[in-house]
Parts: sequence; structure tokens; C-alpha cells
Amino acid sequence: MRLSRATLPALSKNVAQPASSDAPVRRIVHLGIGAFHRAHQAVYTQDAMTPDDGWRITGVSLRSAQVRDTLAPQDGLYTVTERANGATSTRLITAIDTVLVAAEDPQAVIAALADAATRVVTLTVTEKGYYRHPASGALLTDDPAIANDLGGGVPRTIFGYLAAALELRRSTGAGGLTLVSCDNLSGNGALLMSLLTAFVDHRDPDLGAWVRAHVAAPDTMIDRIVPASTPAERASVAKAIGVDDAAAIVTEPFRQWVIEDRFAGPRPAWETAGAQIVDDVAPFELAKLRLLNASHSTLAYVGLQLGHGFVHEAIADPVLRAFVVAQMREEAVPSLTAAAGLDPDAYIDAILDRFANADLHHRLDQIAMDGSQKLPQRWIATVTDRLALGLDSPRHSLSLAAWIAYTADAPRISDDPLRDRFATIWAESADDPRQVVARFVTELGIFPAQFDDAIVDSLAQSVATWRAEGPRAALLAAVGEFDA
Repeated sequence: MRLSRATLPALSKNVAQPASSDAPVRRIVHLGIGAFHRAHQAVYTQDAMTPDDGWRITGVSLRSAQVRDTLAPQDGLYTVTERANGATSTRLITAIDTVLVAAEDPQAVIAALADAATRVVTLTVTEKGYYRHPASGALLTDDPAIANDLGGGVPRTIFGYLAAALELRRSTGAGGLTLVSCDNLSGNGALLMSLLTAFVDHRDPDLGAWVRAHVAAPDTMIDRIVPASTPAERASVAKAIGVDDAAAIVTEPFRQWVIEDRFAGPRPAWETAGAQIVDDVAPFELAKLRLLNASHSTLAYVGLQLGHGFVHEAIADPVLRAFVVAQMREEAVPSLTAAAGLDPDAYIDAILDRFANADLHHRLDQIAMDGSQKLPQRWIATVTDRLALGLDSPRHSLSLAAWIAYTADAPRISDDPLRDRFATIWAESADDPRQVVARFVTELGIFPAQFDDAIVDSLAQSVATWRAEGPRAALLAAVGEFDA
């Protein structure tokens, strides 16, 4: 029996269900609907609803119809199950009532964004969805998709959709919007606004002025580990709740959402659901990027080459755990910004506990996707900041070497926009590790000028050792050297 409104009476009494509400609906449009949004922002939004304040979400899949086709037979309903160390709890989520597929009906997406009832737009489109130069951060105006949207074609990017909708909102008097980026990007709100206004200025400078006056994009920091769903987990959930939920999500109990207090109009009272509304998100964001996200990447690129498949397996490897802890405590923490309510040591302890949760089958290959887009914020920025203070970063350098070695298997690496470039460099330069590293540093556009010949030489030696002696021998030698 499939989960739906008609089958709710069959749902196990152990599944927590929200109270019904007759409050007038105000709407959020979410661009890039996927598992993370459904486990994070949708949960916060549902928890923030009251009998007098009703919010509903229109989800938008920019390309694939998979999420829509999964949720539609269930009337948008799905469950979120939290698991940790044998403890389990499941709840029903009802906040999403519509899912659109932009590739099928772009005008429906524009209409939803332009609707006067829509006051907030949230986004999880990953780093690739921002079409920015990895080094300068500028909008890639010569990208074919952006060029299409600038030319007024059927939108293919978030900027094309937002610009079309904002023009309608201006002409109809629907008012401005709050755009809430929930992607792991430094200063994500400011970045989104700068790219959007750059795009709009190319198309219509008058609209650009209106956007600056009527649109807000607060910075945010989001955190919840949401592994990719598996058939086995969905079967386990179905057995527990009494109906089949094809959209079931299994995640950890921990969740965090820090949002800058800057909005263009009404919004859900997310703080009542546990979100932190703060004046400055930057210290929290920096800690997450350089501790949690950076460690995830280290576990992924090193752990996969050591033969581990999941985060809990990788962190249980004593040598890898010692390396990751030292990387966090000795190199990342000194690069953080102090802030009230931010305790790096306690945060690291919480991270390690979360990583060790064996009930959360978080695949390392999922974390390893899009490395070229993630590592500038997670590792390279830390190395650059430390270089400015005259400090080296041997652990981060070894992690970078592990990633470069990992890309040698580029034909099997999915979802990285530089995958073909990896393959070319390795095919042409595999016999010379220094040339491989030098080309990575100079040709990929993700390394800053501070990565000089001395750093290239050091990375090249680490890559050569990694490939010649094997990952475990290289890691053991490194841990011993650092401990000494």
C-alpha cells in the first residue's frame, strides 16, 4: 500500500503527524528539490507552521522528473526517519504540496515564482548551479546556458527563471522576494545576489535597480547529513510504518540552520523550529566548511582509496581518524573566526560522533562528487589563509595530493564538471607527477596564485609517494611524521 492522503489511516501510530491547519497559505518555491531539502528546509518549515501562519512549498526540479514522479502518487507526502546508535523515530512531512519539472513546463515555474503568494525562494542547486568562475567568482556569461538565458531563450538556469519571474513581479506589483540559498558556498546569499544582479544588468539595467531595492538574499549555513536513499532502507521504513514510502528519507537527528537576519518580506518563523537568526553567519559557515565539510572530503578521497565505502567505516580506521582530527585541530581551527556560541572543540567532538553513527550509511563516493567545485572552499582557502600568515599546512597538502591521485581514475568519477580535464592531464602527463600537479594548479582555475613552485613541488612529491607506495603506507608515514 503506497503512502498517500487516502492511506493515512493505515500509517503506523508510531509515526508523528503534524496537526492540520486552515490558515491562509503563503508560499515558498524551492529550486533544486532533492533529498537534502526534504530532510532539512521542508522540516523546518513544517515545524514553523502554526494554526495562524500557513506556509507550503512548491518544489521545482530543474531537469529530472524523478522527484515529481515519486511524490505525486503520494500527494507530496513522505517520511523522515532519524537514526542514531539504534534509536529510531519517524515523522510524516506534509509541507510540500506541489512539484514542478522545469524542463517540462518552464512557464509554470516562472508563474509560481511570480505569484504574489510566493514570498520566499529557497535553493539547493549545488555549486554548479551558480555558473561562476571558480577563481574570480564572476558570472560565466559565456557559458552556453547563461548565454541562452541572457538572450531571452527558454530559461535553462536559475538566473533565467528568477529574472523572468522578477520582471513579472515588478510589472504586476507582486513585490519583492527573499532568496535563501542553502548551498555550501561561502557567503552564499551575497554570492547569489551578486550573480543575479550581474545577470539582470546584462538584460535590463532598470530591472537590476528594482532587484537591488526589492530582493534580499541572506547568507545561510545549513547542516544535516542526508545519505542517498537505498532500496534496503526504504524497505525497512515500509516495514516499520505500515505503508510503502518511495520517497522515504533516513537521516541523522542533528540538524542546523543559521540564517542572516535580512529578509524582503514575510517568512516562516523558522527560529521557532530551531533555526538561528543571526547578524553574521560567517563564523558559523567557516567552521562548518573547514571542519565538517573539509573532514568529509578527506574521509572520502583518502577513505575510498583505502577501501572504505562509508563514513562510519572511514572514521573507524584509527590512522585515518588520527589524521582527520589533527587536520581539524591543528590546521583548520586556528584559521576560524571567533564568535559567541561557537565552540570549535565541542563542534569537533560532535562531528566525530556524527561520523561514527553506523546507522547512517553515508557513502564516501557520494561525498566525493564535484570535488573541483567543493575543495576551493573546504581545503584550498584554509591553505591560502595560512600561507598569508607564513604557516604551512602539511595535512591539507596531503589531502590535496590524495584528491589529485583519486582523479587519475577520472573515467569512473561522475558529476564533476572538470572530469574530462582530469582525464586529459593524466593521459598526457601520468609519467611525471610534478607535471600533473603543475597542470592542476595552473589549468583548472581553482588554485590561487599563492600556490607557487614550492607548493607544487611538495604536492608532487606527495602524489608520487601516494601512487608508488599506496595510500595506507603514505598515510602511515605522514601520521608518524606529524606526530613526531
